[in-house]
Amino acid sequence: MIQAFHRDEAFLTDVARKPSSSDELKVWWVGQSGFLLRTGGSFLLLDPYLSDSLTKKYARTDKPHVRMTERVIAPERLRGIDVITSSHNHTDHLDAETLCPIIKANPRVSLVIPEANREFVAERLGVSPSWPIGLDDNIRKDVAGWQITGVASAHNEIAKDVSGHCHYLGYYVQRGPWAVYHSGDTLVYEGLAGKLRQLGRTDVAFLPINGNRPERGVAGNMDGADAATLAHAIDAGVVIPHHFEMFEFNTADSREQFIPECERLKQPYRLLRAGESFVVPCAD
Repeated sequence: MIQAFHRDEAFLTDVARKPSSSDELKVWWVGQSGFLLRTGGSFLLLDPYLSDSLTKKYARTDKPHVRMTERVIAPERLRGIDVITSSHNHTDHLDAETLCPIIKANPRVSLVIPEANREFVAERLGVSPSWPIGLDDNIRKDVAGWQITGVASAHNEIAKDVSGHCHYLGYYVQRGPWAVYHSGDTLVYEGLAGKLRQLGRTDVAFLPINGNRPERGVAGNMDGADAATLAHAIDAGVVIPHHFEMFEFNTADSREQFIPECERLKQPYRLLRAGESFVVPCAD
């Protein structure tokens, strides 16, 4: 099993370390598509998966979810979280065994979801349907000081409910001088780069690299070359890959496509190990 860079007490110590400035943006990869962000004294947790629920669910099936990387932290130990996001209803992005302990430990936390998923989210998490904050494509809301705009994702299609709300979203997030894009799960589709450029500068793009292989029996994502190309197209300050090194059947090697294409395009990138932090450089 791949060892986490930091886990348990070491991870919490790093999270608690005082920032060098009040507007520093620090990010931690917590595995799969999950990232913890801190700036302006506030914490945002993007799409966390911090359990073994899928490994247990698919044990002794034809689609075993064998974990590759150690868990970074037990979810109930995460305190001081202001906002959590879920980009869609797949369990590695909406996990009751992760989210319920975090919500209990952070009673004032806000949960941002696609509006189309409100009833599903309420049932899975056992919360009031009115509590989550719903977003849709190109809808922006201020949530605990974080300005969050929904961006349609194609996983594999741009799926919508009967009211036209998207089931799969990415989030373009702004706070203070910073702007980041977390894709959720998505393929690159026509108009995505233009939509992101219209929203503004992207200091960090968090993009999946596990690819689109129907034989896996799960919905696909962009691969490493796609992620590098999209980051370059939106002039991202840095691209950080996700959705790999969690499950043996659905992963990628960043050295095969992602790194070579970033280097060919001269696109800045950063590879993180689970539990590792990164202080985002200030824009020129």
